[in-house]
Amino acid sequence: MAFRIGKRHIELAKVWLPSAAVFGATGTFAFLYFSEWKLINQYIPFYNTKYKIEE
Repeated sequence: MAFRIGKRHIELAKVWLPSAAVFGATGTFAFLYFSEWKLINQYIPFYNTKYKIEE
């Protein structure tokens, strides 16, 4: 049984692409928030105040 990608599959992918992008972005930001990954989080506006550099 061979699986072929047809026009209908491409149309469905186009419809679901915005939702998949939003879920992916939300998951990425949730990971960054809960992981406390300083390397990336120091560049997020309003969130980087946790990482003040003492002079």
